[in-house]
Amino acid sequence: MNDIIHLLPDSIANQIAAGEVVQRPASVVKELLENAIDAGATSIQLIIKDAGRTLIQVIDNGKGMSPTDARLAFERHATSKIRTAEDLFALRTMGFRGEALPSIASVAQVDLKTKRAEDEIGTHLVISGSVVEKQEETACVTGSNARRKFLKSNETERKNILTELERIAMVNPDIEFSFIDNEIEVLRYPASNLKQRIISVVGKSFNQQLIAIEIETTIAKISGFIGKPESARKTRA
Repeated sequence: MNDIIHLLPDSIANQIAAGEVVQRPASVVKELLENAIDAGATSIQLIIKDAGRTLIQVIDNGKGMSPTDARLAFERHATSKIRTAEDLFALRTMGFRGEALPSIASVAQVDLKTKRAEDEIGTHLVISGSVVEKQEETACVTGSNARRKFLKSNETERKNILTELERIAMVNPDIEFSFIDNEIEVLRYPASNLKQRIISVVGKSFNQQLIAIEIETTIAKISGFIGKPESARKTRA
């Protein structure tokens, strides 16, 4: 009897992983924003067109990547965040499995420009359906500029994208975020403190509803803000 167990081709394995990582365009936005934060960015710009159908683009001023790292980032399980098994118990970053970028590249057209501060020239990488179509030197600013194109989207997806941006912006007040939708800047969150960021995201009317908390016990320390009961909304958001 012939052997029946075999290894999946990378193209299929990436698409299976993509089903877990890339459930909708908003999932891609989440992954790219988190990558920018992990890269130490202090300013992040999110650009979409047609609710993500034509374009999803994230531009950051993070530390960027070398040509080798830019290529390896799209290999499955390639990561800069884990070197030993012990590292799994001391994670301080948004993601670590190395699944997101190859999964995204398997179901989208990817155009990446990236450069480190110490490099004179950057890297331009084009990938479509997990196939590297181009890798060349290019002139670009320090950081990363990643573009993804998808096929399906609608107004609901625009709301999902905005929700992901708001969630990430809320807990990273020291980072400036801007959102450009169909070539129009629809919002900008300047770097601020946590209270100011909450008000920027939720609205000025929430200012009087915020209560600062600072609690420390033998097992945990909790600080931040909660809303008064009358400010509660009957929505999941």
